[in-house]
Amino acid sequence: MTSSQILAISGILEGDRSRTRDLISYAVSLAGATGPAKLCFLPTAEGDNPYAVQWFEDAFGNDSLVEASVLTLFTAPNVPDVREHLLAQHVLWVGGGSVVNLMAVWRAHGLPEILHEAWQAGVVMAGQSAGSLCWHLGGPTDSFGELSAFSNGLGWLPWSNGVHDDLGDQPRRTAYREMVASGALPAGYATEGGVGLHYIDGAFSEAVSVVPGARAWYVEGGRETAVEARYLEPL
Repeated sequence: MTSSQILAISGILEGDRSRTRDLISYAVSLAGATGPAKLCFLPTAEGDNPYAVQWFEDAFGNDSLVEASVLTLFTAPNVPDVREHLLAQHVLWVGGGSVVNLMAVWRAHGLPEILHEAWQAGVVMAGQSAGSLCWHLGGPTDSFGELSAFSNGLGWLPWSNGVHDDLGDQPRRTAYREMVASGALPAGYATEGGVGLHYIDGAFSEAVSVVPGARAWYVEGGRETAVEARYLEPL
């Protein structure tokens, strides 16, 4: 029976950002593909920023372990059949940016239904920041400017999600816990930079990290519980 997997991470915004690539490679390994894995990048949350696309192509375009592609939606899809393309992949990687804009554009193009079909068929869903929040019920976002509670995610995972929990210049850690305590968001998992949450068949399996000592947290009511992350050695 095929498992439905999600790897939801906080990208590294401070320090060695190149190690985010190792988390993408870990997502690829979860697919267990025979031969090169088909890996598709969705940079929708950044408005299909060409710099984000270039970073991905530089990182994986010549990687013999993957067959890399990019799905852009601005100003129109760059593939003839979006459903056919996504269902043919082993792994989808969703970039960071505005989760509010991400969900609006995806819904306009009918992607939630396509992505759910692909997920149920065994395509590994993965992503960072906005690409982590989107699979959950919601989480804190600055998509509107000030940090506020976003509660319009796909909801495939029955928790909220806090990303960049250790980012020093933004009060995300405090805001997430206050939102959960007040009931603005349901209980959920927060991740520090470089930490990923691995879910199998809709259930939390483990946390992994490319940053030594970085952790995840389970936040419920006014309480938080540290979730130790298994360290992934550099590739």
